[in-house]
Amino acid sequence: MFPALNLGPFVLPTTALTLIIGAFIVLTLAERAAAYLGLDVQAFSGLVTTGLLAGVVGARFTFVFLHWPAYQANLLGIFWPLNSGFSLIGGLIFGCAAMFFYGRFKQLPPGQTLDALAPVLVTGLMFVSLADFLGGPGYGTFTTLPWGITQFEIRRHPVQLYEIAGGAVALLTWWSLRTRREFAGQLFFVTMAVYCFGRLFIDTFRANAWLNQGWHVLQIICLVITILCLILLSRMPFSNEKLLQ
Repeated sequence: MFPALNLGPFVLPTTALTLIIGAFIVLTLAERAAAYLGLDVQAFSGLVTTGLLAGVVGARFTFVFLHWPAYQANLLGIFWPLNSGFSLIGGLIFGCAAMFFYGRFKQLPPGQTLDALAPVLVTGLMFVSLADFLGGPGYGTFTTLPWGITQFEIRRHPVQLYEIAGGAVALLTWWSLRTRREFAGQLFFVTMAVYCFGRLFIDTFRANAWLNQGWHVLQIICLVITILCLILLSRMPFSNEKLLQ
């Protein structure tokens, strides 16, 4: 839609600019969520920062690994900052792994940490969707609905905006439950179940969905996460981390 922002003699890529702004907002939100839930703000901010850095590096190197023939003859292209190309799944895997080990090292309480992490993670994914909408390669399926957008001279579903709306619903769910949670971890599992359940249906409107032998990989991942969250929610009240009312 808007791959570049022209400011006089400067041309700024909207994807990178959106992700930088998103990182700042995510870090700010992390501090507030940690303070609200009574966590060590400095330790939790360190956890989120570590996850962001590991996620960016992991997303880049996963993309390079998947497209190695394109970089084999030009190794400097791997590190060139103007080259776009990141794997969201790779970034999430590396980022979550880094946060897990950081949280273990800092001995952060798992349930409370997950509850504070839920709005941070959803907000980050919303900014990824916004970056994809502004300058990314993603696009929706054909539509004649009035809110469709024109891409490649074809009217399509604004699938990235649907993803942002789904994230907003998940954030509202977290906000509405924040004062009524019954056990540590409840906010995280409910929020992620809502978000993944939404993405399960939203991905049907993405024309360039991640497919493997005809299967929508992202839909399968979202379905598995949703089911796991519901199973864990049914068992969590018996956890030793249950909050005192």
